Amino acid sequence: MLKVIVLGAAAGGALPQWNCRCAVCAEAWTRPEMHDTQVSLAVSADDGQHWFLINASPDIRAQILTTPQLHPREGHLRHSPIAGVFLTNGEIDAITGLLSLREGQPFGLYGHRRVLETLASNSVFNVLNPERVPRHEITLGEVFEPALPDGSPSGLLVEAFTVPGKPAWYLEGTPEGEGHSVGDTIGLTLSDRATGKRAHVVLACAAMSPALEARLTGADLVFFDGTLWRDDEMIRAGLAQKTGAGMGHVSMSGQTGSMALLRGLGITRKVFVHINNSNPVWLEDSPERASVEAEGWIIPRKGQEFTA
Repeated sequence: MLKVIVLGAAAGGALPQWNCRCAVCAEAWTRPEMHDTQVSLAVSADDGQHWFLINASPDIRAQILTTPQLHPREGHLRHSPIAGVFLTNGEIDAITGLLSLREGQPFGLYGHRRVLETLASNSVFNVLNPERVPRHEITLGEVFEPALPDGSPSGLLVEAFTVPGKPAWYLEGTPEGEGHSVGDTIGLTLSDRATGKRAHVVLACAAMSPALEARLTGADLVFFDGTLWRDDEMIRAGLAQKTGAGMGHVSMSGQTGSMALLRGLGITRKVFVHINNSNPVWLEDSPERASVEAEGWIIPRKGQEFTA
């Protein structure tokens, strides 16, 4: 059985964002039950004995504290069920949490060459000793089974695929940030070696490509980029001058939005993640939330577990 825990579903800044009183954050400041952390998932194919993180958000320590499945097991002085981390991009929101996993615990670190080169170029990530935390380059389109720290098989099969996107924000204006390169944004297909059950993870997506549409068609479980409700949301709210497309994200609504694009693909369960603090779908009584749920989409609760 494949298990996936949503450790957090919010985009960068979380909910509420520390310096924001937009309409959604203003509500969240007074309602602790709305609070959510920056997006990260945990996946297991051995009935929860070991877990692989999908991105290491800046909130990873808080996420571990509130997720009993990720706690050290009794009877061990030092232990963690976290066996590895898959990086889907090089954004701050995806890699900063690695620095909180620096206490000498062995685990595997997996990423596309573009992202691993970003880590290698910044010596602060050397706090993760490569002898304890080996870095493994992911080859797009190649299915692999990550090993557990003791070398035994994990039972989890992983295939990375390219997703339309953009380089990390902090690379803008640098040679590395010119244009879009393969590997800037990847999605993951996760499957249980024993059962063949699958889940697809697309945490950032600038557009729907024919290859991505074909991959998601008929899927049982998809976690998909839900950053903004509408493309000009940040501009309308007075929060920024960038559109969603300019940030590398397709919006939820509209004829070219993710709800329309994925509507006819026969996906059984569709879960929005990486939801920006400005997105009105966070408000349970909003018409936007009603529209999302009417389309069969799920806005997950922090810590919610899905199985496939």
